[in-house]
Amino acid sequence: MELAILVAIAAGIFAVIGLSEPLAARLRLPFSVILAAMGIGIGIAATFFWQTSLTNALNPLALGILNLPIRASFFLNVFLPLLVFQVALNIDIRRMLDDWVPILVLAVLAVFVAMLAVGFALYPVAGLPLAACLLVGAIVSTTDPSAVVSIFKATPSPQRLARIVEGESLLNDAAAIALFSLFLGFVTVNVANPRLGPALVTFPWIAGVGGLIGIAAGRFAVEVIARMPDFPRGQISVSVAVPLLTYLLAEQFSASGVIAVVAAGLTINLHMTARFTPALNLQMRDTWDLIAHWAGSLIFILAAILIPKLLSEFVLYDLFLIAVVVVAALVARALILFGVLPVLAYFRLSPKMERPYSVAILWGGLRGAVTLALALAVTENRYVPQDIKHQVGLIATGFTLFTLIVQGTTLRWIIRRLKLDRLSPLDVALSNQVIAVALQSVRERVSETARDLGLTREIVRDEAKRFAERVDAAVEETDATERLQDRDRITLGLVALAAHERDSILEGYRDQIISADLAERLVIGADMIIEATRTGGRAGYRAASRRVYGTNLRFRVATLLHNYFGIARPLASLLEDRFDVLVSYSMVLPRLELFIDERIRRIHGRRVGELLHELLNRRLEEARHELETLRLQFPGYAEELERRLIRRTTLQLEEGEYEALVEDGLIGPELRATLGADIDKRRAQLKGRPVLDLKRQKRVTVEGFAAFADFTERERKLLRKKIRIVYAAPGQHILRKESSAREVWFIAAGTVTVVTDGVKLRLTEGDLFGQFAVLAKRRRPIQVTAVTDCTLLTLDEHTFRTFMAREGAFRTAVIQSAAERGVIIPPETFDRPADEQTAHIRSILVKAGSLRPRARRQFYQSEP
Repeated sequence: MELAILVAIAAGIFAVIGLSEPLAARLRLPFSVILAAMGIGIGIAATFFWQTSLTNALNPLALGILNLPIRASFFLNVFLPLLVFQVALNIDIRRMLDDWVPILVLAVLAVFVAMLAVGFALYPVAGLPLAACLLVGAIVSTTDPSAVVSIFKATPSPQRLARIVEGESLLNDAAAIALFSLFLGFVTVNVANPRLGPALVTFPWIAGVGGLIGIAAGRFAVEVIARMPDFPRGQISVSVAVPLLTYLLAEQFSASGVIAVVAAGLTINLHMTARFTPALNLQMRDTWDLIAHWAGSLIFILAAILIPKLLSEFVLYDLFLIAVVVVAALVARALILFGVLPVLAYFRLSPKMERPYSVAILWGGLRGAVTLALALAVTENRYVPQDIKHQVGLIATGFTLFTLIVQGTTLRWIIRRLKLDRLSPLDVALSNQVIAVALQSVRERVSETARDLGLTREIVRDEAKRFAERVDAAVEETDATERLQDRDRITLGLVALAAHERDSILEGYRDQIISADLAERLVIGADMIIEATRTGGRAGYRAASRRVYGTNLRFRVATLLHNYFGIARPLASLLEDRFDVLVSYSMVLPRLELFIDERIRRIHGRRVGELLHELLNRRLEEARHELETLRLQFPGYAEELERRLIRRTTLQLEEGEYEALVEDGLIGPELRATLGADIDKRRAQLKGRPVLDLKRQKRVTVEGFAAFADFTERERKLLRKKIRIVYAAPGQHILRKESSAREVWFIAAGTVTVVTDGVKLRLTEGDLFGQFAVLAKRRRPIQVTAVTDCTLLTLDEHTFRTFMAREGAFRTAVIQSAAERGVIIPPETFDRPADEQTAHIRSILVKAGSLRPRARRQFYQSEP
């Protein structure tokens, strides 16, 4: 084929891709439907001009189109990895991990159900081996996520639901292609009726090894890209190589190349926010959006060009087979949507999906580029028998055309019939009120602008009159709609407040005041607050805002690892995160006050505005209280974070001043570049977050405790060796049933409740508990629970008695603590021999009512 013909065809295809998007928008049809129609039209036109005798002028072009040197292997090895990688790179991976259970269940289960339903429905009527029928099932079980996700983008649906469907569509493709490779192997070696058990046993190897290869490739790519920050074009070029090389490497190990590419994309997605610059993240995502757009469009058009040739031997019975596949696929998809999803929702593993959404997703399961590419791969495989090749190609292509032509063109009509394209009465009332307020603001600003410009009074008056009519019409429409309840106004105001909080966080990230990791956590928190407020109103807002910096199961596990196994880093990392969030809130939350006054109050009224101010102030006070509690536990660390935040802010302001001087022409670009390099250098020094050293914090805590103030260096050394530090979160049980009578606990920070002998005490910083059981050598039922975040120090019995034997601050602190609880212990008691000392303290405790008299044989005897 001549180079000029090839270039002309390529240019024409790209022109068709460019024109199809506005055409699809104008006709209100899915983009993939227009692409398929364009491709089929090009194929029919090429066939016509090659066979017609009307003219020979277009014969070279027509022959070039019909004999394009691109095969299905090119689609699978080049276009498909690029397409899947882009979806994995752009998906909200951290939020998807929150819903990994329903996503994984839906993805894997949906593919297996669709494959089995289609395969066993075809087997009795198609005259094909079971392996070939299951191969068709694997091909048609892939869905085009763009059509389904567009339903949620066009309707006021829950964000979490959209995330689950998008994640399911991504993993759905990976699982389906892995099964396709499995059954294609059976067909090529002419295994007519494979045993499913042994076949599916190999699936974990295909998926697992592919996933491991992808994770390794993704981590390697992150390290390479992160080490060349000054060469963004080189970084993006490396990212383009990742999916192609990962796919080929996985295939060499007989693993799934697509699963490997998905794993590589998700790995890079997980680390790119923290390891790459904001500018590179934006540039990389934009570049990959374009690459994926081209790849998907080229698959559609090039595959659609071949459709007329595939359907050239079409017979009426093939239409029946396509109908069987359509019914089986719809039934399988309905089983997942109306059977599995409600079960997951019942166990609170997935949000509840309303029936209209389920129906729209059922009908919106379009098949697209991946299905066509897999069908072409079968038709061009020389090891596949000719009859199987023909039937599989026809059925898969016909089914894809049905979803595109029938389902694709009627999807918007279905959405309208289900009333998913309409706003709720609440949203209608709000939108009318927002329009009225906005128009009134515009009228005020237009009047000021007209006065400033000195326009003719008659023109200004005439235009003001016309605009006033529009404002009056908006006000009348607002009055005519349903009035908003105060409860609804508060909910809508809180949602807007949380959305503005999210925007403020992203602004701080773009200005490099907030680090990438922190920005990601705060944005996820803001999204959680928005969703919780939509469903739970004011109570949902308050609960979700506390969860952002509160303790969870991970924190409790990390605390246990530290307290009982001495593994400190997981707890230190989570504490660093909490510090980071709370320090940042002291900057972000006060800025929301102005938004309430300037925006929310004008829309929802003074009463709602005051209530939102109250809720925001309460949230700010709670965050500051949490931060102060952590300051007491870990002195000095919050100050390091605050200094870092101030220095980042200073650098941003300094950079803004330099930009203003450049715009005013006061300094040149050369000087600006020099100043910018200096700012970048200082900013790089602030990139790393201070490390919370729990061992150092233990030393600081012990040295700051008043009871140990007069210890000699030798005693301090013994103390550091013997003392154990314990951290506890609010609500955590420190002692559940009874003290071991071998430990005394010192409260270094926080508050606990102690329940013993039916008496409940509230102890705070500087107090002790467990000392009576040790001094009296008797077990006492005791339950200790943390009220706030606590730092506690524990000493074993032997070391405690050693320190009590000397006069000083330690003995004084123990005696004073006992006195505060009504137990007066004379200091000379501790100068007596051990047995006399124990007996005397027991009698004091019995008289004070802090110890019940018991028979001598029940006394606790310490082990020698």
